Order: sequence, then C-alpha cells, then structure tokens
Amino acid sequence: MKNFRQQHHRPKKNTLVVGRAAVIKAMQEGKQLDRIYMQATVHGEVIDEIKLLAAENLVPINKVPVEKLNNLNVSNHEGCVGLISKIQFQDLQQVISFVVENGEVPLFLILDGITDIRNIGAIARSAYALGVHALIIPEKGIGALNEDAILTSAGALEKIAVCRVQSLMKAVDDLHMNGIRVFASEMTATKKSFECNFSEPSAIVIGGEEHGVYPALMKICDEQFQIPMPGDFESLNVSVATGIILYEAMKQRL
Repeated sequence: MKNFRQQHHRPKKNTLVVGRAAVIKAMQEGKQLDRIYMQATVHGEVIDEIKLLAAENLVPINKVPVEKLNNLNVSNHEGCVGLISKIQFQDLQQVISFVVENGEVPLFLILDGITDIRNIGAIARSAYALGVHALIIPEKGIGALNEDAILTSAGALEKIAVCRVQSLMKAVDDLHMNGIRVFASEMTATKKSFECNFSEPSAIVIGGEEHGVYPALMKICDEQFQIPMPGDFESLNVSVATGIILYEAMKQRL
C-alpha cells in the first residue's frame, strides 16, 4: 500500500548555520533564523550566550537528541545548528503604522498554537488572497515556516507580512493600543461570524488544531464568535474555517 504520510525533507545545507560561533555571529549580524536546533545535553557559557541572543531575537530553540543534528548531514555542529528563515519577519508596530498611513483598515490574523505546517501554508494562502495585512505568530508553539509550508501556501508566505512576537498576549495589548478590535474564533460562542463587524480595524485569533485558543488569550479578546454549521459535525479543519471567516471579513469590506 502506498504511504501517504507527510514527507519531512532534510533542510538544504545552504539554509543551515553550523556550529556555536557561527550561530552567534549570524544573530549578531541580524540574520533572521527560523529556529535553532540545540543538542539537549550541551551547556556552558557559549550555550548561555546563544540562548540569550535567541531570546533577544525571538528565535525559538528546539532541544533535540544528537541524532537529529547528525541527520542534517553536517560535520562539526558542536551540538548547535541554526536554520536560516525563508521568511523575513516584520515588526508588528511598524506594520500597523504602515497600514494606517496608507489609509487602509487593518486586518490581522493571529495564529495560536497551529502546528501543522500544511494548515499554516493553506491559511497563509487564504489570508494573502483575502486581504489580510499580516500574520501574527508566537515565538514558540507553532509549526516551522519552512519550505514545505511555503510550498503549501503557493508562495503566499513569502508575500504576506509575518510578525513573530514573544507573546501573543502582549501583541493583543499592542493591537488594542492601536485601536484594533480583537475577535476570537470559538466553536461554543453564541455570536455568529456574520454578526461581527469585521469592517472596522480587526484582528482575528485562530486557535490550534487540538486545543483551540489559549484560555488566557481568549479572555482578553473583545468578542468571540463561531461559524454557524447546520450539519451535525464537531468542527471544520482549521485552514478551511479560517478561509470561511476571512471571506466574511472581505465581503464586509468590499
């Protein structure tokens, strides 16, 4: 029987930063890294410096066994390999200011805990097509925006602005300070998606495939809504649901 499981491709060597000193230099020079793979057992002053720089640059660190690093087919990795980002992350406040200064009504999409890269790619594709100004993603707890995600997005991930933030809670505060109302998709909400006013400055929170929107994040959102479904089924795929929500937002804005 043919195996239809998702294929995980080894990153190309020219996308890797190999070794501790090279990873430090890359971050100090402002090179954007998607993440750092670090051997779980390494420690010391240099490792502490890498962790500090990674925190300052919002680069997630994945603790992995040495076999993972060896499988990247690189030598002298010293327990540390950085993955160069194919996405150029943008500052959230700068994107908000740019949108407003252009006379447009902000529309942002917040991804909370979405780990399937195929869903991320499909969401980015719909977001770019339906007028979203930027995706807002957390530093941790989201699937890698790698070549597979970009391929699934049909290249949209390289065209739409992506803002990587240390805290989605802080991002919502920043949105509120800029007069942007935050809506959360929640299947138990009583309000329907078409009853929300997405024509105003808006950000829409989409929760992860298994656990939905994080409760603390849900609490600080302005409104909760659901997609009405007459069919007797638990829920929609997250990328399909996002497309439906964004189409409603676009329809209101036309």
